[in-house]
Amino acid sequence: MADSVLYEVSDGLATITINRPEAMNAMNIEAKNALRDSARTAAADPDVRAVLLTATGRAFCVGQDLKEHITLLAEDRKSGSGTTMSTVRDHYNPIVRALAGMPKPVVAGVNGVAAGAGLGFALAADYRVVADTATFTTSFAGVALTADSGVSWTLPRLVGPGRAADLLLFPRPFSAQEAYDWGIANKVVPAAELAAEATAVARALADGPTLAYASIKESLAYGAGHTLDETLKTEEELQGRAGASEDHSIAVQAFIAKEKPRYLGR
Repeated sequence: MADSVLYEVSDGLATITINRPEAMNAMNIEAKNALRDSARTAAADPDVRAVLLTATGRAFCVGQDLKEHITLLAEDRKSGSGTTMSTVRDHYNPIVRALAGMPKPVVAGVNGVAAGAGLGFALAADYRVVADTATFTTSFAGVALTADSGVSWTLPRLVGPGRAADLLLFPRPFSAQEAYDWGIANKVVPAAELAAEATAVARALADGPTLAYASIKESLAYGAGHTLDETLKTEEELQGRAGASEDHSIAVQAFIAKEKPRYLGR
């Protein structure tokens, strides 16, 4: 993996760290390729049971690297190729699909500003631990663009369609406390405690019942776009799968013995 994104696996926890602090973790082509490949690697690795997505420096991710972007746009105009915006198809969509769709929980440790695609990456996670100094903004309309990185799907499901439209049409920073009040942040902690707390949350999930977590992710995503009857049927199928897992037997036995379960992730 490139130095712009760091990847490490320890005892079932994959930590993906966006590492362009000098650019506020803006996404150039190298970083987009590396983040996409890291997320896909974590998703496919059976030894990875949870993922922590975080960043170095004072920003989580400010989205597209506009310095690189403007150069590529100028090249597009000269060549007439119009290929610059294929980055949505080639990078942002695969990153969000990998984060949101992997059969294991993803925690975002939001250490600073999350803007544009950076907001989308945070929203694609299953759980967000946010530094009290962090801020968020959609930013897209501010550079005459529409939403990408799944924001038009994830944001209204968290804050409601009215507020989502407001935040997208009139992009402006909103605070960690507002993010918590609106249901975006699951936990807000002092900035100095962000790394430890986000790691602790991700570690707890890595040690938990992985197949059950995968089914929870699947049922939540399915229920968002299907009827109650359809969702009940899916819950029935997923519960059958979870009930047949070794982890379920371990949990029941531990409950009876009044012991803490030690899950195997299968």
